[in-house]
Amino acid sequence: MVWQDAELDAALLWWDGRVPGGPSSGADLGVVASERPLPYCEIVGFPDVQRYDGSCLDFDQFTGTVLPVVGRLRRTLTFEFDRPPATERRDGSSPLAGLSGAPVFVGDRVVGLVRKVPEGRGHRRVECVPMVELAANVGFRSRCVGFNGALPEVTGVYPDDVAYEEEYAKALRAQYRRTRIFGLDELNRHDAEWDLDTAYLSLEAQSKGHGGLGMPDAGAPQRVDALLASRPRVLLRGEAGAGKTTLVWWLAAHAAAGTLGPQLAELNGLVPFVVPLRTLRAQGGAYPKPSELPYAARLVVDDAPDGWAARVLKTGRAMLLVDGLDEVPQDDREEAHRWLSSLLERYPRVRCVATVRPLAVEPGWLRHAEFEELRLLPMRDGDIQAFVAAWHRAARLDSDPQEPLDELERDLAHQFRTNATLAALARTPLLCAVICALHRLRQGFLPKTRWDLYQSALRMLLGNRDERRKVGSPERITLTVEESTQLLQRIAVWLVREGQTEFTAEQAALQILRALPGMPNVRAQGPPELILRHLLNRSGLLQERGIDVYQFTHRTFQDFLAAKELVEDDHLKELIRHAGDEQWQDVILLAAGHCGRGQLPVLVNGLLKVKGIQAHEAHVLAALCAQHAAWLDEQTSERVKRSIAALLPPSRHTIASLARLGPDLLPQLPMPGDITDDTYRTDFVATLINRIGGAEAIPYARAWASHGFSASYQFANAWARYPTAAYAREVLSQIQWEGTPLRITSKDQLEELRLLPAVQDVSITGAFTTEELTGPLTNLTLRSVTVMSNAAVSSLSFLRGVHGLHRLSLADCPGLEDFSALTGLTTLDSLSLATVGIGGLAAVPAHNGVTQLSVNGIRDPSVLEAWQGLSHLTVRQSGDPAGLLAQVARMPRLTSIGLDADMFREILSSPPCPQIREVRLNEMDGVSDCRLLSRLFPSLERLSLILLTRQQLSREERKELRTLSGVAVTVNGRPL
Repeated sequence: MVWQDAELDAALLWWDGRVPGGPSSGADLGVVASERPLPYCEIVGFPDVQRYDGSCLDFDQFTGTVLPVVGRLRRTLTFEFDRPPATERRDGSSPLAGLSGAPVFVGDRVVGLVRKVPEGRGHRRVECVPMVELAANVGFRSRCVGFNGALPEVTGVYPDDVAYEEEYAKALRAQYRRTRIFGLDELNRHDAEWDLDTAYLSLEAQSKGHGGLGMPDAGAPQRVDALLASRPRVLLRGEAGAGKTTLVWWLAAHAAAGTLGPQLAELNGLVPFVVPLRTLRAQGGAYPKPSELPYAARLVVDDAPDGWAARVLKTGRAMLLVDGLDEVPQDDREEAHRWLSSLLERYPRVRCVATVRPLAVEPGWLRHAEFEELRLLPMRDGDIQAFVAAWHRAARLDSDPQEPLDELERDLAHQFRTNATLAALARTPLLCAVICALHRLRQGFLPKTRWDLYQSALRMLLGNRDERRKVGSPERITLTVEESTQLLQRIAVWLVREGQTEFTAEQAALQILRALPGMPNVRAQGPPELILRHLLNRSGLLQERGIDVYQFTHRTFQDFLAAKELVEDDHLKELIRHAGDEQWQDVILLAAGHCGRGQLPVLVNGLLKVKGIQAHEAHVLAALCAQHAAWLDEQTSERVKRSIAALLPPSRHTIASLARLGPDLLPQLPMPGDITDDTYRTDFVATLINRIGGAEAIPYARAWASHGFSASYQFANAWARYPTAAYAREVLSQIQWEGTPLRITSKDQLEELRLLPAVQDVSITGAFTTEELTGPLTNLTLRSVTVMSNAAVSSLSFLRGVHGLHRLSLADCPGLEDFSALTGLTTLDSLSLATVGIGGLAAVPAHNGVTQLSVNGIRDPSVLEAWQGLSHLTVRQSGDPAGLLAQVARMPRLTSIGLDADMFREILSSPPCPQIREVRLNEMDGVSDCRLLSRLFPSLERLSLILLTRQQLSREERKELRTLSGVAVTVNGRPL
């Protein structure tokens, strides 16, 4: 028992999760927010009448009605049984004896705990402790990690909701638990779809945001599962084929089934609403209203009960998955922004993941809706090897026993390890799958360019595929590769022009009809509808997404075929007009591969002539088109070089576009001596080199690594983008490490740490066990160590071999149990704890040498009594802010304190702390009441304000702050 309150007659117990047969999770709490009786409620407990053989307990279950008004003045919740539970005993005692403490359920939420049976009611009622009373209790809140006292409102029970949610979950799993793995649907498998878990690979992503109070920069690459766990709203950017849609499907299927793993366990049981914007566009529909969300994905399920979706959204049980914001035409994206922002403003507790291509919307597009941006990263070499293994594992499920799949897998894995050009082509799951399929078909022979890759894939699917499978011509239609291609590219170009990726049979048949006059051999075989059916069944490039809704197996094949049609039909000017439209950029790049010797200069020169705010994107497109040209006249090539040179050094707005040029851009970059007195430009060059990454970028990273603190910081944080050993030897060895932390995200990097003796500060991100950390860190001399986003580490014993450690930061390490190693760190003077272990600060042994302490939450302020050496304390969240300040007042050495906005408001009426000279207020939404700080901290000399959503103060706010005479004020790091 960790807390009790005799007046409430309630207690809080800690369960360590190791009780055999114990429950797997706790119940959700709620507060009754209605004055009307709530029927269909339940009590589940262990009354004495349910004892068997004299002592054995068993559950009993009672149904009844919660009466919200009865007992309100006494702060009691009343439950009335549907029928008398049992007859009164002979001794006059209640048949409900022993039921005390049983939970009262309204739907799936606990709203109260049974306390007693009131007299004079014939045992038809019980009085309960309402959860709202527990939520208001400071002691209760202080012992619940991350709980701020807010409970979801419960307004009634809707019996039909439970049954419908089960059917809705089944429909989601049926729709999204299976997918196609490219290159495997040509096997003899009856069902060409595969379980999503076979195809799903948790890729790496990177956040543009930063950690919270007391946490280090959160921008290290991590598995996307780990990043989604701690971010309620995410805008996920990724290239075509990067796995965005697969991730959405995987989340929907597993959240509905409640089968997400430990990192995403809190999403289990949420109701996913999938909104595929490509489908909405194809149907010409408006953005869905709340009541229409269950139908946006066209699930095979009955209509929802009236008001069900709104109830799910209001109670915070919804997860909104918006797929393909880039598939909304540019002119309509503001409407999409308004729809999504308004929906989430109305239902602020809804979690949301939205996907978009990298350049479709500007940075911070959804910042005001509290979205954090994540960017899916290209697959690392290890990811490619894992994908190759998974692809061949799936292929073996339905392959000819004589086929040498083991040998093919080993050969391809070896090629990826030794051929950097091939590995560069396979950085997305789609392209990696294409390479796997082609390698299998060609018994090891592979194309060299991206364009050749797609062309070969189309020939594989449209060629003698049916003959190899001995299928024949079921529709009595026989098409050559070129005939099939001509028909498919008509459909593809229509989709691109319409800004869609889905079509109906009628729409596709119309495009085929327009092509048939020039294809007499095809026209003679049947009407457009029959030819379309043949393409749907036999091409391997089209798939059904719903009732009379079809699409290409992947958007890239649509773009490839549309590009071919536009080039063959001499529509280069149309391509150039759309240079600023992100949806068309892949089409333009692929069109360059289809262009003949006379057409490519026209396309490239046309792109170079684009003016205005999108000119840099068009010029980069021109350079990309020129990169892989078999022949391009010298004059045009020089124009391309001059246009790119004019964009260098890069600016903040051109980095992302220029990085697409990859290693070919590196020789054009300025060298350190070419830029003088421009820190920002230097930073941008370093950022651009890191965005390109890879072995080719190492000489340029080496040249810039020692050029100023900011550049050193960037290269120290970019190790993951380069070959591990070569980067350590060539680049990291050049960095001046004073004040620069080294970011480590892999085991290979940990092993290289011993070869970098000058490193003073390390930041380790990822799930490393205590044992994995111990060896690499033993006998190192380090000034600071940060460990974050690590669910695997359980003990700090790995620090025992570290010498000279002054600062230790631990963030998001929930499994930490053993902190005993801290006592042996004799030089430690700064400690930061953010979401670590079970007991929080109470589980950490006090360290007399620590003068600076940062904690994400303090349940009981008295725990600070043992930390008498502190001079600075930063706290985010406290169950008892006033008690915390009272404790601070009893610590004479403590002269500096940092608080969050909520705690600041709670302490305004507290007694003064005369010894505090410096105050930092974090996550503030304004400066009201800051003038009261002079009373609260009469010795105040410095005040730092960190604003949550703004960079500037109003004139009135500045005037208010200037009433703090003698106090130096900074706002977001800048002097007032």
